Amino acid sequence: MALILSLMFRTPLRKLVILGIDKLKQGKGPLIAKTVAVTMLVVFSSIVYGAMEIGSREGGAVNSTDEVLMANLMLESSLMGFSLFLAMMTDRLHYYIKELYSTRKELENAIQLINKDREEDRKISEAMEETKETKDYPLKLKTKDRSY
Repeated sequence: MALILSLMFRTPLRKLVILGIDKLKQGKGPLIAKTVAVTMLVVFSSIVYGAMEIGSREGGAVNSTDEVLMANLMLESSLMGFSLFLAMMTDRLHYYIKELYSTRKELENAIQLINKDREEDRKISEAMEETKETKDYPLKLKTKDRSY
């Protein structure tokens, strides 16, 4: 949960966490993480199946042993499900933050390129105006001479 909170808010710790997760996802890290996740999912489904089996026993009265087993299975299944959920949330948050950074970088590059193009267009138009003025300069001289 602390990992998710550190990813959610922009703090100096966020960059460190992102770098750590990047390192974890390189090499054999993703394979190990997927293996652990699948194992946890299998154990989670086994626990849920066992809890459903205890709940569906026929016998009318529920004895205290079944209640203790059911409480233990419910605790294990909720812990396992919550852990799987947090792992999935952490992975998705990391992915979206990385996408956000790359999109921002692309946007900044596009804005710089547009500004550079606008500056070049402005310089070209100024040069065209200057050229136009120099072409009209002899005409201006002739008209000034005649006005005397």
